[in-house]
Amino acid sequence: MPKLIYVAHYPEQIQAQVRHLIKEENLGKYLLKKYPKTHSITTDKALYTYTLQLKNDFLKKSGTLSKVLYDGKKCDLHDALGLHTVAVRVQGGNLKSKNEIRVASSFKTAPEEFLRMIVVHELAHLKEKSHDKAFYALCSNIEPQYHQLEFDVRLYLTHLDLFGKLY
Repeated sequence: MPKLIYVAHYPEQIQAQVRHLIKEENLGKYLLKKYPKTHSITTDKALYTYTLQLKNDFLKKSGTLSKVLYDGKKCDLHDALGLHTVAVRVQGGNLKSKNEIRVASSFKTAPEEFLRMIVVHELAHLKEKSHDKAFYALCSNIEPQYHQLEFDVRLYLTHLDLFGKLY
């Protein structure tokens, strides 16, 4: 049985359930039943619009977004699934900072709920830089099912590692 790196910090009981789903080859079936279809947000422009709408709905007073895109370089699933960066540039005698969000391109074919979880996570970094209690409270405020979605994304990544594409 492979090591379950994405759910390694969950209780042993949860890990045993995941191992059972894998052994019975039911992990994909479980995910497909819960999330039967993918989204249509497949271009950088559509992702930017989607992210900006979420930002405007929940984080109106946070910094502006200069760039949101799918990042094909984030193909290693063990790496970050999304990335929020602040690009600082010198313009004249002033420093200008721009917020950028990059989402792993593997989420182009994922369920919309998974993409939303990644985007919410990266948007939360506009206000909260570290993964602390305030950060997760903000994530849950934007997406009430955040913690369940995060777990299901971990299951999805486990499936991708072991069996390849789901959709």
